[in-house]
Amino acid sequence: MDLAQLEATPSWEWPEEARDVIRTVLTDPAAGTEDRMQAAYLGGDINVVDDQMAGALMEIVGDGAAAEPLRAQAAIALGPALELADMMGFDDAEDILIGEACFEQVKSRLEALYREQGVPKEVRRRILEASVRAPLDWHADAVRQAYASGDDEWRLTAVFSMQYIEGFTDEIMASLTNPDPEIHFEAVIAAGNWQLEEAWDHVAALVRNEGTEKELRLAAIEAVAGIRPDQVDSVLNGLLDHGDPDIVDAAQEALSMAEAILSDLAEDEPTPHDD
Repeated sequence: MDLAQLEATPSWEWPEEARDVIRTVLTDPAAGTEDRMQAAYLGGDINVVDDQMAGALMEIVGDGAAAEPLRAQAAIALGPALELADMMGFDDAEDILIGEACFEQVKSRLEALYREQGVPKEVRRRILEASVRAPLDWHADAVRQAYASGDDEWRLTAVFSMQYIEGFTDEIMASLTNPDPEIHFEAVIAAGNWQLEEAWDHVAALVRNEGTEKELRLAAIEAVAGIRPDQVDSVLNGLLDHGDPDIVDAAQEALSMAEAILSDLAEDEPTPHDD
């Protein structure tokens, strides 16, 4: 099985040799940049990433002789493994993709590379976008600087990062009216992740509007469930019979998510005691 076949196959159906196929291309300097970029993309999948794959990706990120797009792709590919390791920890072997030592080494190396001003802009952007998925103290200042840079690409990276780094409510709200569609999209996701009540009217309007671009609408559908789970029925029920199956699926998932949030909130409420 080659890379093209792997990319055309759901990763949970990949054969056992998929990891070796991907890593062989990824680590071969003689392979073309496009092939190695494809390998880097596939290598970040949670079904194949491990310490060796993460190490190979990290080596490319730090290789100043490698093509900039390849370094950038290798950096962003590390994001899912970092997020899962940060979320799940290292107590349950079934949840471990990369080991704790690898996790710490990757985080440290990404920060060091981010601080090297000689590293190309695109690589530094992708380093920030990947590393914020396992938040550290340095990220807030990095996101703040990126947002204030006056550079639209850095601002896009900053708003993407705000879904993982708290403390940016004002910036997220401002980005909801940004004319750049990519920034707007990331702001909707961030508003949902942080359950920003201030964003309800804007996000709900995106859901209700049939003219909303599809991907943005899908993001808004998920976001409303996080912002006001107790009112999501009134916004989403009309979409359960929508003609687009993707819209229907997103609405169903959002309703289920809202139900789970409300259930968790009910469990957290203190039980009244008799005097």
